[in-house]
Amino acid sequence: MAHAPSEKWVTANGLDFHYRDWGGSGQPMVLLHGLASSCHIWDMVAPILAKDYAVIALDQRGHGESAKPTEGYDFATVTQDVLGVIDHLGGPPPIVVGHSWGGSVALELAVRAPESLKGMAWVDGGMINASARYDSVEDAKLEMSPPDFTGVKLEDFKERVRNRHQGGGMAPGSHEVVMANFEVLADQTIKARLTRANHLRIIEALWDHRPAQLYKQVQCPVLIMPARQQADPSTQDRGQRRMFSVDEAEEMLPNSKIVWLENSVHDVPIQRPELVAEVLKSHINDGFFG
Repeated sequence: MAHAPSEKWVTANGLDFHYRDWGGSGQPMVLLHGLASSCHIWDMVAPILAKDYAVIALDQRGHGESAKPTEGYDFATVTQDVLGVIDHLGGPPPIVVGHSWGGSVALELAVRAPESLKGMAWVDGGMINASARYDSVEDAKLEMSPPDFTGVKLEDFKERVRNRHQGGGMAPGSHEVVMANFEVLADQTIKARLTRANHLRIIEALWDHRPAQLYKQVQCPVLIMPARQQADPSTQDRGQRRMFSVDEAEEMLPNSKIVWLENSVHDVPIQRPELVAEVLKSHINDGFFG
């Protein structure tokens, strides 16, 4: 039986950050969530990893239980946040695992502070290129902006998420991970922990983020773990874009390996946590990260 994580806080880059310390020993691992998510996206993967490694999952700026300023969502500042947490933890450089936008943060960290990490893994992330997909930053904001949850009742939303996850083959308890992204107000309606304004600030940062310009500067090994559903026709367009992005990254990164997560959705850490953990563990144990 896995131990329950310890809820911890650290002051870094002038702000208070929350993280879940899953314990364990050996190779340190820092897990980064995606946009509008939280450290809880790793609640099913982390306990598996913590059997063999020292694992923490961080709430990034504006998310979860960490501080929520109205500025500092550019990559230079966000990577300083993560670097401050890594410095606080001490010990050997960690392997940084990023889901979605968290992979983009890991990429920027690897370029800006290469000595701070031993390697990185991108779980259906790390290759976001908003300016290549949308005609303008305003189009990007329109397409990537969050829903309006004003007035949505807690119980109604929980039921919608639970039904969607059960019908979509998500792991048991995955709906509770989603609910961790929201606060419950006095009138029993919900409010996203990441404000809409801060969400849009991150989209602006992604608009200026050019992953292809960074790949060749990466010195550490990169494990690329894209998710796909080849049997689902509705995902074919996204799949083609993903193939191009993966091929581009593989060609330009000095040291990388691709492992496709088959029959998987974007939120694969709460759909197939055992698969995500096993791919990471096997590559650590095989010496891919050195």
